[in-house]
Amino acid sequence: MSFSEHADFPAALALATELADVARRIVLEHFRRPLAVEHKSDGSPVTVADRAIETEMRRRIRAAFPAHGIRGEEFEPEGSGEFTWLLDPIDGTKSFVTGYPLFGSLIALVQNGRPVLGVLEAPVLGERWVGCESRATLYNGREVRTSGCYALAQASVYTTTAESYDTDERPRFERLAARAALRRFGGDCYLYGMLANGYCDLVVEAKLKPHDIMAAVPIIAGAGGRISDWRGAPLALTENGFGGRVVLAATEELWRQAVKELSGR
Repeated sequence: MSFSEHADFPAALALATELADVARRIVLEHFRRPLAVEHKSDGSPVTVADRAIETEMRRRIRAAFPAHGIRGEEFEPEGSGEFTWLLDPIDGTKSFVTGYPLFGSLIALVQNGRPVLGVLEAPVLGERWVGCESRATLYNGREVRTSGCYALAQASVYTTTAESYDTDERPRFERLAARAALRRFGGDCYLYGMLANGYCDLVVEAKLKPHDIMAAVPIIAGAGGRISDWRGAPLALTENGFGGRVVLAATEELWRQAVKELSGR
């Protein structure tokens, strides 16, 4: 049984949409206004907006589904069980604090480690993607599809920044990009929406954590694309993780070519 047939699906979908509304409201209260920026132990920035969004999201999840686990970027995990919510209140905080609008909020629900519901909210642009297992992806309420590109030589490939790649990963990305028609940089989670809507064909990332990517799994699948780690393995929330290396492709054929380059096969 897919999650869309589960008894909790309507309430979970309504809650995920409500959480996206929370993110939009709080982001717009702070965007391009004076904002204190702190830095976490890994050097990444965090703001009062990040923390306020996640705090309110957690409160609403606990009220609606007290038995569900919660894992977010800013605070310690809460609970565990069949269902866990993954929250990234502002994916692309560096863009947010510099007034660049291509960032978003990510909300995912995983069932026994499998991502079954995902929302990508781009608050400044007023754009939202909703994906659910076995259902078509919706962009601002209408169904969308990936580009249908199947040949790497014709593909546009995006990555947020090549600086995230280590000395082993960088040559693999460069080899892939050299075979593509076009490569561009920047975008963080907004790239997932661009791919779902057919505006780019491949997205390659490294060093991601589960809250950075799990929402994209049902979004990309529901738009006709394919998503996995660089080895071609499905993404799931497990104790061993997925290594942080992710590839998203518009089609199965393009995904196979990308995995071949990235895996070194």
